[in-house]
Amino acid sequence: MQDIMPFVSAHPVLSLAWVALLIAVIFTTVRARFSKVKEITRGEATRLINKEEAVVVDVRAREEFRKGHISTSVNLLSADIKSNNLGELAKNKALPVIVVCANGQTSRLAAEGLVNAGFERVYSLKEGIAGWSGENLPLARGK
Repeated sequence: MQDIMPFVSAHPVLSLAWVALLIAVIFTTVRARFSKVKEITRGEATRLINKEEAVVVDVRAREEFRKGHISTSVNLLSADIKSNNLGELAKNKALPVIVVCANGQTSRLAAEGLVNAGFERVYSLKEGIAGWSGENLPLARGK
């Protein structure tokens, strides 16, 4: 404990960076805990798709979507969700909605936009399409 103050005074930038990272981790953890959007695994997503007719919303760019997407998924950009331009998706507010991105990092924000638009059960796919294809789960091409 005595060595902390000399270290902090000798390395203020490193110490500040460490504190900032600690605050970011705490903030992210608390935010995820109280969010209405739940992160789900590929197994849970498969169950929702097969048993509860979940709608899959892929928020990647059109080119990425065409290279490979979950069958029956709808390609809708995060910007469209933010501007409440939901098209046909608006009819499915009572169904479970699974939001998918490339690696699971950006889908949560889009999913929160859907919750704000009145969707009842919104999920974010953990690890996104990268995790899905990494498990050799089927991807549709084109469209």
